[in-house]
Amino acid sequence: MRCKHCQNWAIAHAEPQSFDLGLTSVSSQEAVDLAKKYQASGIAWTYNEPTIWFEYTLDSAKLCKKEGLYTVYVTNGYISFNALDMIGPYLDAFRVDVKGFTEKFYQFLAGVKDFSPILKATERAKEKWKMHIEVVTNVIPTLNDTEEHFRGIARWIRDSLGTDTPWHITRFYPYLKLSHLYPTPIETLEKGREIGLEEGLSFVYLGNVPSHPGEHTYCPNCKRLVIKRMGYSISVYDVEKGKCKYCQANLNIVE
Repeated sequence: MRCKHCQNWAIAHAEPQSFDLGLTSVSSQEAVDLAKKYQASGIAWTYNEPTIWFEYTLDSAKLCKKEGLYTVYVTNGYISFNALDMIGPYLDAFRVDVKGFTEKFYQFLAGVKDFSPILKATERAKEKWKMHIEVVTNVIPTLNDTEEHFRGIARWIRDSLGTDTPWHITRFYPYLKLSHLYPTPIETLEKGREIGLEEGLSFVYLGNVPSHPGEHTYCPNCKRLVIKRMGYSISVYDVEKGKCKYCQANLNIVE
């Protein structure tokens, strides 16, 4: 996929010889060694799409498991079952973009005629390989900001992945070929979150909107705020062994 709105296009669309961007080559073993050196708990592969460099991520994931590191794919989800089953035993989490919920939209944005393989691969990652799944939808004004998209994605998550699967609804900013559009109105994101909660999802977040209450985690049982965030910073963490500190409800958090 070469999405028209890619916010990381400068690196995601870069050629291997683009040394002016400061890109360097790191072997699988070097990546694991760096993670250990800086006391990281794991490795996530993203920017560019990790399935494009599948062999590298597979080798790296195997080494990570030997060293007790967690592994994450940040992916558009367009992966064959054969490839998914090869790396499945070595992946802990599958953070997938579901960009919209109509074929017309996927064809326009990414040149993909049929997005059902993305849904099926994500379901397989959950069912067969027991990966932790999180879904992200970047909401683009005039393109995928309708109730049809919101309810379609929310119902698929609910019915195919489970109500405790996090759904991140993120704010679009104009980039690349969609630079003529405007940033997503906060009210649109809030409407999407409201629809997700209406459809029965327990954890619906707003992204790219620092300080918004929709960034935080609330216990679906007692409704208390249990994780307070500001971007990547956490100021409140009332979670114990993946459960709410107050009522012990499961929060689907892997610690």
